[in-house]
Amino acid sequence: MTGATTRFAAIADRRAAGGKGGIASICSAHPLVIEATLRHGAVHGADVLIEATCNQVNHEGGYTGMTPAAFRAFVEAHAASTGFPLDRLILGGDHLGPNPWKHLPAAQAMGKAVAMIDAYASAGFTKLHLDASMACADDPAALADDTVAARAADLAAAAEAAVARTGGQKPVYIIGTEVPVPGGALEALDHMHVTEPADALRTVEVHRQAFARLGLDAAFSRAVGVVVQPGVEFGNADIIAYEPRKATKLVTSLESMPQFVFEAHSTDYQPAEALAALVRDGFAILKVGPWLTFALREALYGLSYIAGQLVPDPTRDSLPDAMERVMLASPGNWRKYYPGTPDEQRLQRHFSFSDRIRYYWPSPDAQRATEALLAALGDREIPRPLISQYLAHLDAEVGAGRIKPTAHELLIGSVTRVLDIYRSATSP
Repeated sequence: MTGATTRFAAIADRRAAGGKGGIASICSAHPLVIEATLRHGAVHGADVLIEATCNQVNHEGGYTGMTPAAFRAFVEAHAASTGFPLDRLILGGDHLGPNPWKHLPAAQAMGKAVAMIDAYASAGFTKLHLDASMACADDPAALADDTVAARAADLAAAAEAAVARTGGQKPVYIIGTEVPVPGGALEALDHMHVTEPADALRTVEVHRQAFARLGLDAAFSRAVGVVVQPGVEFGNADIIAYEPRKATKLVTSLESMPQFVFEAHSTDYQPAEALAALVRDGFAILKVGPWLTFALREALYGLSYIAGQLVPDPTRDSLPDAMERVMLASPGNWRKYYPGTPDEQRLQRHFSFSDRIRYYWPSPDAQRATEALLAALGDREIPRPLISQYLAHLDAEVGAGRIKPTAHELLIGSVTRVLDIYRSATSP
């Protein structure tokens, strides 16, 4: 292994040697989020980890329409345009397993999962989260730990074979599945169960045994992260912040598995001090996604209101109105996640922390509305009073000269503001 993947593979060794740093895992396929992330990495001379999920990107296209090879080309094109060195890029696959096909019998679903992870490994993705925890059509409701681990090992075998065939870098593996609901919880939150230390240790052991049964000891030696629940979560309007005292026993269990660090999912919207505490305690891989597109949506809506004042045009819809039509026309990505009255659902469609609106930005109508807004504003400098009124969270940065007050740069700046929080938390 070379470059960024080599450095990532040593993340547990660095912690064992006293290092307290970590890395943010950027989970988004939005072009502006990718641009902001790579620009941020280039400025700071830092490694960047970008991950795609099994539903988002797979060998059948996923909901983005991209295969792993296409996603890699997409990210690398942004790296070229931003001057980000590819030797600092790590591409990951998240929740790689049968989840997109769990409505099928297990054998068929796992066949598709094997084809998917083959595509990821063949395309040069070097951080692979193996997740076969979900029950398929002919499975019992809850899978035994041994079954989950055996299926994960089958996926690892496919990845190893793909790399041997293509001559690519050997991947680093993440195991474990005890995570919050993808995209945030569905109900109001008041507490969160922290993974029991015994469960984390058992996850490692059953995976070790499953890999060994397939002769994959060398592959298991490249497993560096265990997904656990540290007690963090967000819902539509709720955030549960990390409380170190509640995770003390779980953190202590890392002493019994020095090969690993913890990977924390759904760390979006955590206070800066909570993110720093997570990294300090061994949750060295912090997954973030909805917060980044939430920040982008904030800026897009702010620019829409600014355009209404700066370049009024009665023939141009506001972006919130355009997005409302898009989401109402195709409710599948939000309806079951947003309970309540019609008015409550309307607010959640646009402003929920779970940010289900992110699934709609790639639609043709949403793209046309966004392009019309950005074309109306062009490269003109937006007056500070309008930024103060509609994009107040960026006003200080504009005033200090760190963000140019143009539409594009304000969008990048809104995402960068979140990236800065994660950089501070993960820096040694």
